[in-house]
Amino acid sequence: MRLITEAEVAAVLDPDSAVAALHAAFAQHGRGQAQVLARHRATATQGGAALAISAMGAILEADGDLPAVLGTKVYSARNGQYNFLVSLFSAATGAAIATLEANEFTRLRTAAASAVAADLLALPDAKTLAVFGAGIQARAHAEALTRVRRFERVLVCARSGGEAFAAELAAALDLPVQAVDAAAAASQADVIVTATRSAAPLFDGALVRPGAFIAAVGSSTRAARELDDTLLARAALVVVEWHEAARQEAGDIVQAAPGVIAPERLVELGELIVNSRPRAAQDIVVYKSVGIGLEDVALARVVAHRLGAC
Repeated sequence: MRLITEAEVAAVLDPDSAVAALHAAFAQHGRGQAQVLARHRATATQGGAALAISAMGAILEADGDLPAVLGTKVYSARNGQYNFLVSLFSAATGAAIATLEANEFTRLRTAAASAVAADLLALPDAKTLAVFGAGIQARAHAEALTRVRRFERVLVCARSGGEAFAAELAAALDLPVQAVDAAAAASQADVIVTATRSAAPLFDGALVRPGAFIAAVGSSTRAARELDDTLLARAALVVVEWHEAARQEAGDIVQAAPGVIAPERLVELGELIVNSRPRAAQDIVVYKSVGIGLEDVALARVVAHRLGAC
């Protein structure tokens, strides 16, 4: 068994490869060929520190040169600081293939999954991207989404540091980036990303323009939500990674009033990849991500294969 370090992950895994790997993994899931292990958590307080240990995983069939694998992601949290590992096993033998330090591809994988959804569901002529938040995922999403759509400008809305973050993005993306308030970001964007730790909706859903695509990625707990019922009720589709995870962890969905999201409008990303649905130009589409083990195992397999471990 091989230990794969963060430096090795960074050397062989790029954003485009991450998007391709996740598209293929979600397609497997949509065809019923991939199985997902739900996230499980244990929490404690020791010495004044808030501690948590979490685990999730998946089983993937072979895909071209990539072998069939089983994998788990496990991660610690101490006072909100995280460290991630993925263990990968051969489906052919059951033997351990590798353990990977996974902080780098945890950063990549959430944004790559959103890019898969945006490439499938955002309007082809989307011109304005709005990003709520100024942290690691806000930046990762701005970088990932500008690879699947030709935006002409980016709007940033952050509680603090918005101007500095806008300047950083402008340099990184070579696009005009402006710090604005929540109402401007929500009303002017064709694609909206919410990557915050907010426990309450960030903007009035009535402001969102017809045809917009929204990726809500900031929360994976029942107690927090970034989108309000107004927006969810307007959405022609509410897309999730996996129904089971959304029911347990997506506060935006769990806290929605009864009847706000009709069952036929709540669909899995893999289902849409395998069996696309027509999307009218005026339709609002919401993608709600909580992160599932399928994503981590898919990227771990690519990394391990490129490094000769499987």
